[in-house]
Amino acid sequence: MAQLKPQKNDAPNHYSVWSLVNKTIALNISLSLYKKSRNKKNFTKIAKQVLERLDVRDLSNDEFSQFFNETKTYCEKMNHLEVNHKPLVDEAKREGFDPIDANIYWWKSKHISAQMKPKKISYEEVGNRIIEDMKNYSPKYPKLKRENLDDPHLLVVDPADVHIGKLADSFETGEAYDSQIAVKRVLEGVQGIINKSRGYEINKVLFIAGNDILHIDTPKRTTTSGTPQDTHGMWFTNFLIARQLYVDVLEMLLTVADVHFVYNPSNHDYTHGFFLAQTIQTWFRKNKNITFDCSISHRKYFKYGVNLIASTHGDGAKEKDLPLLMAQESAESWATTKHRYIYTHHIHHKVLKDYIGVTVESLRTPSGTDGWHHRNGYQHNPKAVEGFLHHPKFGQVAKFVHLF
Repeated sequence: MAQLKPQKNDAPNHYSVWSLVNKTIALNISLSLYKKSRNKKNFTKIAKQVLERLDVRDLSNDEFSQFFNETKTYCEKMNHLEVNHKPLVDEAKREGFDPIDANIYWWKSKHISAQMKPKKISYEEVGNRIIEDMKNYSPKYPKLKRENLDDPHLLVVDPADVHIGKLADSFETGEAYDSQIAVKRVLEGVQGIINKSRGYEINKVLFIAGNDILHIDTPKRTTTSGTPQDTHGMWFTNFLIARQLYVDVLEMLLTVADVHFVYNPSNHDYTHGFFLAQTIQTWFRKNKNITFDCSISHRKYFKYGVNLIASTHGDGAKEKDLPLLMAQESAESWATTKHRYIYTHHIHHKVLKDYIGVTVESLRTPSGTDGWHHRNGYQHNPKAVEGFLHHPKFGQVAKFVHLF
């Protein structure tokens, strides 16, 4: 019997349900039950029967939802293939591969020779699933009343370049990294920043999102521009994992203070990252303690007291041009502020430089080293989630680093 037990000071377990069972066996059992079921729409019953056969208990709602979604998708796709592409399924059984993995195949008969393309899950299907989840949950957050503080501060929380879906093999690179490790590190890192900042009064949290939160942007396992990547998990599964991660992180931060969510577009997930940010904004649409800046603009600005804080991914404008861009694009705030900072990402290591009137700082990442970075020697930098504390009058007064 496999049971999940809460772990102290650790990330929630609901991202790793497949660690409890053999995925191939679970999917085969679910497909067998799906075929035998008279009511194929009642997949909740089918999923529970699979878990009973595997003797898996004590799953949380999120863990069951993950198992439900993946097994349901698999059964529906396999059923579609068996009905519409039976020759492919028969050949796959003889040769020992999963027909779902086939992007294209040839069908030859006495009269025709045709190139066939099995139907893949579409963006619309993923979108419909997300909308359905929101309808089922549709959280109603009570408005939190905050006390007036004598010495308030802004806490900037910025888990940079998480790359959910990246795969790093310890045999090749010396360290392992996958979607589960990514989630655990972000949750642990954000909680670490919160713990380290407890000695200060905080009346606002600036959460910087995006910045390659997802590793790929296409079903072909490439970045937006088409660069192939080593990946872990399906693109739609990683999207849902990232969505749940952001929900969990924002709910953690809301216990500290009201939150302003800023999204930075990035080069690995230019489209999926934008969709994710819009989804998170929709999720919290009923929450009065959180505000959003989810535009596709590559540079975002936020004013706090006499602080002007910018964030950008770092793959676009040159670093030396960022201060002047800030002065032009946020001219009114520039004129009324004294302390100005630009937080950048993308390069996965620490660089800090003072320009006239502006400090530019790049952030470390919790992400592991994949094969490409290992081959080129881009590793051994500290892995971390970072946070910053800003006083409304005195600027950046503290930094917090949670190292892994």
